[in-house]
Amino acid sequence: MRIVDVNEYYSPTGGGVRTYLDRKMAIMAEMGHELVVVAAGREEGVEERPGGGVIHWLKSPVLPLDTNYCVFIDKARIRAKLDELRPDVVETSAPWGTAWAVAEWPGNALKVYFGHNDNIGAYFARWLEDFASVDQVEQLFGFYTRYMGRFLQYFDAFVTNGPELAIRHERRGLKVHAAMPLGIETGYFSPRLRDERLRETLLAQLGLPKDGHLLLGLGRHHPEKRWPLVIDAAEAAGTDLPVGLLLIGDGIHRRRIEKRVADSPHVRMFRPVYDRIQLSRIMASCDALIHGSDAEPFGLVGSEAIASGLPLIVPDTGGLSHIADPLFAEKYRARDPRSAADAIRRMFAREPAILRAAAVHAASKVRTDRDHAEALVDCYQEMLDARAGRTRRYRVISSGRR
Repeated sequence: MRIVDVNEYYSPTGGGVRTYLDRKMAIMAEMGHELVVVAAGREEGVEERPGGGVIHWLKSPVLPLDTNYCVFIDKARIRAKLDELRPDVVETSAPWGTAWAVAEWPGNALKVYFGHNDNIGAYFARWLEDFASVDQVEQLFGFYTRYMGRFLQYFDAFVTNGPELAIRHERRGLKVHAAMPLGIETGYFSPRLRDERLRETLLAQLGLPKDGHLLLGLGRHHPEKRWPLVIDAAEAAGTDLPVGLLLIGDGIHRRRIEKRVADSPHVRMFRPVYDRIQLSRIMASCDALIHGSDAEPFGLVGSEAIASGLPLIVPDTGGLSHIADPLFAEKYRARDPRSAADAIRRMFAREPAILRAAAVHAASKVRTDRDHAEALVDCYQEMLDARAGRTRRYRVISSGRR
């Protein structure tokens, strides 16, 4: 099977989408399939990956609001590239011109819109949160859902990266054919990588003794991640606990966050760590991952943390809430720094040995990226068979409702 992913979210300096597709290309090759990524880039070219898979870069303008990414503007070039590649399945996840380029392509491949994000939750709801409720925002921006429905009618299937996103879209009246939870490359992450010396060194950089509590905030410096909320919560909990916050990442709000933490005694920022082994050691050596985004549709970082034996402190809505088992996690009211501070206090009031045992046990149960790829290929094959009349209908994987 040849799958072509037309993806303008793929970037050499990107985050979760880059990680996901890099691994997916290698796994597909090992399984005897081929994944080709058609990406928007600064230069034209073809990049073959040593482990399998190919990237076809189409020269495109840089996205003004985030220069890590470029944006497709020429739909004809996308369609010409699909003619050249002749896929069995073509995926895309960008809802603007890219979606229409795939929708209008006359080829006979299975067309799949793969939902990775939620623009209503990540942008519109966040921009208007001080003026309107979530339900009011959903009503106000119902036109966006109707817009999605117009291009989705030309796709064979709408697939999401997990149950959270499927639930949101189904509530809006869109048909989701399958919810396919993502997985991680578990080989890099392990509770066994915990290094008490490294932990003490990190605590010292935060101005705390070795019996302090080390929180990790990992991800892009983007408004949807709500790092100011996380910082407020850590500082509030730090008034009665020795709590430090280590922030690793970069992005369009880096300077704002730098200014925010400049006078904070126990919060430090570090640039992204691209060495996976080093990052895995850091993750395993912290005491909990704290996350601020309630709009996260899935959150690979949460699965990576669990695989590292790291407890979670996360909002009660969003993708991470689905994997936050009470045995090793604390939830707080989304968008509420006081509630987040209380969750930090509850986490570090637990019996450390019991919490550690629960987190280590959870690490062995994390869904892998191979699990995801195998399930996705099976799903696509069933859809292809159904379309060819070899089975009666698609398999619909229920996302559940709440």
